[in-house]
Amino acid sequence: MKPLPLLAALSCSLAFFASVHAADTWPARPIRLIAPFPAGSSVDAAARVITPRVAEALGQSIVIDNRAGAAGAIGAELGARAAPDGYTIAGGTTSTHALAKALNPHLAYDPEKDFVPVTLIGHLPYVLAVHPGVGANTLNELISIARAKPGQVRYTTVGNASMARLGGELLSNMTGVQLTPIAYKSSAQSVVDTVAGRIELQFGTMAPVLPHIRSGKLRALAVTSATRSPALPDTPTAQETGFKGYEVTLWLAVFAPAKTPRPIVERLHREFAAALTVQQIRDALNLQGLQPESATPAAFSRYLSAEIAKWREVARKANLKPE
Repeated sequence: MKPLPLLAALSCSLAFFASVHAADTWPARPIRLIAPFPAGSSVDAAARVITPRVAEALGQSIVIDNRAGAAGAIGAELGARAAPDGYTIAGGTTSTHALAKALNPHLAYDPEKDFVPVTLIGHLPYVLAVHPGVGANTLNELISIARAKPGQVRYTTVGNASMARLGGELLSNMTGVQLTPIAYKSSAQSVVDTVAGRIELQFGTMAPVLPHIRSGKLRALAVTSATRSPALPDTPTAQETGFKGYEVTLWLAVFAPAKTPRPIVERLHREFAAALTVQQIRDALNLQGLQPESATPAAFSRYLSAEIAKWREVARKANLKPE
């Protein structure tokens, strides 16, 4: 019976050395980055700006694999179940990694246990935009219309486990008006109906909405960050228009499956963080409305835990349940 501990120790040692060897030879083939939202979404757009620089530094291509659905949960679960060998990483957001856990105790993946953070990419405010035919030039005017027509002002979301949904509930609670959420698979899809005048309020991320604001097909009423967005410098924040304390932003991040060797995670972090210091990349992200910001794996892990606690409380107050 004595040899068993020795065998266990030998097995652990072999696993350790295999992990070290894998990290030493990594990457030996292309890396897949799962984007849990469609092409044209904020995660996809940011990844396509950053990954060429990271791929160059690593000496291997990074292939973006769009896996949309269920407010990002389908792609996130795929990332969680991937082999922890450094050849699959995943984009994640407040929706997929904070709201999902805050809202759903039966989530198919655990954002904290099934992933290891690689880095924060940055924060992205939402923009509240309407079709010109709605007749509102300011957020206050839109709220007046909604107050006169309870439930008839509809806003876009990508489901209950989304920042747009919680942001809409927060706005309803602060103003006392009834706004009606309409769920889509992504902001990129919902903007089509808003541009066509079939829905009143686009509660959207910047990337799919900005071109339509710049062309005049949509009118920006406010951004949801605490400060104005460099992408829309002439658009006030909701707080500037009188909605004190209203702040809703979406963070974007990169994750690896849990148990990915630490040297690989650290190398990925270094290369993504380095890419975020390149002015050309920062300028391109700013044009999308994203405010670039990196964070170490340890720091972002703490931040993620705090975010889950924060949004769980917001969801409780709004009485939101998973779909």
